[in-house]
Order: sequence, then C-alpha cells, then structure tokens
Amino acid sequence: MSASLAEQLREGTTKSHSMAENVSFVKSFLGGVVDKKAYRKLVANLYFVYMAIEEQMLENKDHELIHPIYFTELNRKISLEEDLQYYYGDNWQNEIHASEATQIYVRRIQEVGMNQPELLVAHAYTRYMGDLSGGQILKKIAQKAMNLSDSQGTSFYDFSAIENEVTFKDNYRQQLNQIPVSEEQISDIIAEANIAFTLNMKMFQELNSSLIKIMVMLLMNTISNLKINKRFFHKTRD
Repeated sequence: MSASLAEQLREGTTKSHSMAENVSFVKSFLGGVVDKKAYRKLVANLYFVYMAIEEQMLENKDHELIHPIYFTELNRKISLEEDLQYYYGDNWQNEIHASEATQIYVRRIQEVGMNQPELLVAHAYTRYMGDLSGGQILKKIAQKAMNLSDSQGTSFYDFSAIENEVTFKDNYRQQLNQIPVSEEQISDIIAEANIAFTLNMKMFQELNSSLIKIMVMLLMNTISNLKINKRFFHKTRD
C-alpha cells in the first residue's frame, strides 16, 4: 500500500493539467470570455461524462480500490440536469447530444469500469478534485461573463451536500492514500489520469471552433460597421 497516492497523482499529472489549462476555450473562459452557446454545449458534454463516471462508480462501489473514495456527495448528474433545464428548457433531454470527443471519453470510462475498475480512481480524481478546487472561481467567472444571477445555470459548481470543501478535499486525499494499491497499480492509475486529462482537452478543443466562429463573426461585423461608417462619413462630407 502506498501512503502517497494523492501526492503522486498530483505530481504525475502536473504537465497534463497545465496543457489542459492552455486550451484556447479554457484560457478564454479563465479570461472572462464565455459564449453562452459554447458553454451550454460544455454543460451537455459534462452531463454525459458524469453520468458515465457515476454509473460506473456505483456499479463498482464495493471494489476494494473504489470503496474508500465512493462519496455520493460529489455526484454532479442532478446539478447538471438543473443547468441543462436552464440553458435548453424543459425539453433539454431531446435537445442535447454527446459530441464526438465526449463519446470517446464516455466509452473509455465504461471500458475501464467493466474491465479495470481500479482505474476509475483516476477519472474520479481528475474530475471531482478539479471541480472542488476551482469550482467557485469558475462559477463567478461564468456568472459575470454571462450575466447570470444567483445560481442560475451554475448549479454544477455547487456542492450543497459538502459542508466544508477544504476539509472534504483533505479527507478525500487521506482516503486515496488508504487505497491498497501496488506500485504497478499506482503507475497505471497515474497513466489513466493523464488519459483523462487528454480526453478533457479533446472535449474542450471541440469548443474552440465555436469560439473561433464567434470571434470571426464579431470581426466581420466590426469590419462591416467600419465600412458603413466610412460610407456615411464620406456622404456627410459630400
């Protein structure tokens, strides 16, 4: 058993974490540029990802490597459903679909859950610890960028079943360190966590195209307005 799985996971995914933060969509988001259409696509994609994680975690909750970190307080499916209803309306279930990158991500989670359930540790760690660590910051950015009030459209970031997020994260790390894993399993889990980061990056990169389209449209509108203003200026001079 390793007493430092949590630390090794953090150190072993540092590069992947940095790469994920440098995807254009993520950088734009952190910079306060958030397009509502692109964001609601992200929420839809995350719904499919979390549904897969939570189904597989439930299926394997009695597995000796999963049981120590099986916390239903972390589940995001219901909060994402609330956000989807806000962004897509009551008919949201018929409006959303998993993107190509999301489908690949979901298949990987299902494959791991069925064949190597210990690797679910990597997927749970990658998503949930990230949500807890940066959730409130991202929530404030989203609210300001999209002019959202209260928790409208940002339920995903609210962990109402967790009283103290800092204390919970410390406990989660302690539980990670209690998992009876071999050195070989640690290596496999770290490798899978890096795969999880890559799959997240691919999902974010799909949203780049939406952001680029918006920026091009804004640029074209600006150019068009400049031409109109220029013609108007010349006419007034004449």
